[in-house]
Amino acid sequence: MDIDVLIARINELARKKKETGLTAEETIERDELRAVYLGNIRRNFRQQLDTIEWVEDAEEGTQGKR
Repeated sequence: MDIDVLIARINELARKKKETGLTAEETIERDELRAVYLGNIRRNFRQQLDTIEWVEDAEEGTQGKR
């Protein structure tokens, strides 16, 4: 599912909840959509963390000394 469509539907359900309330089916749909959205965020964040390379200081022991 396209992320923009996903967010639009989540927002639509949030507005409806504030205005008139949600049916049981809509509540289930909202929870499923939120789970998909959070899964996407976690996956993207994990990919960013996996691309980080640790670089040691060229002059170890001089860190913090001037």
